[in-house]
Amino acid sequence: STMNSATPGVNTGKSDGRRGRWDGHREQRRAELTTAAIDAIRQLGPDVGMDAIAAHAGVSKPVLYRYFADKSELWLAVGQQAGALVLDTIVPAVAAVREERDAIRVAVDAYLEHIAADPNLYQFVVHQPDISRGRDVVADVVDTVASGLARIFGDSLRARGLDSGAALPWAYGVVGYVQSVGDWWLRQQQPISREALADYLTTFLWAGVSGIRHAADVPGGLAAYR
Repeated sequence: STMNSATPGVNTGKSDGRRGRWDGHREQRRAELTTAAIDAIRQLGPDVGMDAIAAHAGVSKPVLYRYFADKSELWLAVGQQAGALVLDTIVPAVAAVREERDAIRVAVDAYLEHIAADPNLYQFVVHQPDISRGRDVVADVVDTVASGLARIFGDSLRARGLDSGAALPWAYGVVGYVQSVGDWWLRQQQPISREALADYLTTFLWAGVSGIRHAADVPGGLAAYR
């Protein structure tokens, strides 16, 4: 008959709608549980287990496992949210200043302040030995920050008529340097003040950035450094 309501194999859209609603609900529930997990980590420490996270979130452990197959999956979700918090701290701070040296100082200080204010979450994301990392959220954040920094370095180099090929490795070097020193500072229970550390790092890093300007004035440009 030509009057059949739906041709076999053609989706009427109803199941798609239900699927979309379920997917939306699932994502919303995952986000709520991720936020609850972050709260548990902040209160109970970076070694908190799935039992305690489930209890803190007010759900049973089987319900938690319905949304996160294992702790690695929860770590990924927590890490992505934590990474977004880092970027939300640094990007507006840097955007508010104009001078290159001020941008370095503000970015370094904002990062140190952020990890010092949230040490349990930092430790959970960065130092979690029993997590299998199919995707590394720390590397994702490093990529994002370094690529933004590389654009600034590249513009600065090109404006001075220099080869911009150095921009990306320099950017990763700067990010890795600040991350490594910040990690040492937290692990040693902040042996010096945040202000002093930010000054030390800025002085060291600025020597490199101002070296770009110097290179433009030297015959042979960057080749003078080789």
